[in-house]
Amino acid sequence: MQLKGRVALVTGAGSGIGKAAALLLAKEGARIGALGRTEDELKETVRAIKRAKGQAIALEADISQPEEMMRAVEQLADKWGRIDIVFANAGINGVWAPIEELTPKEWDRTLNINLRGTFLTVKYAVPYLKKRGGSVIVTSSVNGTRIFSNTGATAYSCSKAAQVAFTKMMALELAEHRIRVNVICPGAIETEISDSGEERELEKVREPVEFPEGEIPLTDGKPGTSEQVAELVLFLASDASNHISGTEIWIDGAQSLLQG
Repeated sequence: MQLKGRVALVTGAGSGIGKAAALLLAKEGARIGALGRTEDELKETVRAIKRAKGQAIALEADISQPEEMMRAVEQLADKWGRIDIVFANAGINGVWAPIEELTPKEWDRTLNINLRGTFLTVKYAVPYLKKRGGSVIVTSSVNGTRIFSNTGATAYSCSKAAQVAFTKMMALELAEHRIRVNVICPGAIETEISDSGEERELEKVREPVEFPEGEIPLTDGKPGTSEQVAELVLFLASDASNHISGTEIWIDGAQSLLQG
């Protein structure tokens, strides 16, 4: 799945799925714009790519801020003269709490980062993608798409459901420019996203459901890895998926079929 000569913007590239995808895309020849908010993590991702003889630059930006995203995308395009792949991956868990406990500010923060951030990432990259066509991949979740039993995850699930709708709208709007837009929906994956969230008072509303043999049938309850998700991102970024657009793909070891 050679990506030699192509340029990829990867958000949330400092850790987890974003970092794994940046490393794999670079291994296949893509030049990487590693975007995130934590300078030290981004620099480590860039160093890892360069150690493997790849090319990458760090782009420090908050995906929910238009000026920062516009500047970062322009910086990437100025560096290599093109953008071919966008992996809109950055996001947070936010606050998981009963509706009475969830504040408007907490709701807004989750939607601003997860949904507005996806919008801004794609919006500012589109003018460059239109020049040659390309691929956009959005990270959604099993939550809000197949699973609704994580009571209290209302803001998060709504943001993830909306990302799927956004993807389908963009797939049609951008098809004439040969831009494919797809969305991946990971289940339980070993990442640091849990560090970006807070759970409050969930015992009040959580349904008492237990899965004695584990929640992930394919792997006897073990979560997936960021590297497994990165392989899916690589497929969707490559020409191997050149007739796939507007599609959501669940990568969860059948977890959502059991819990949905």
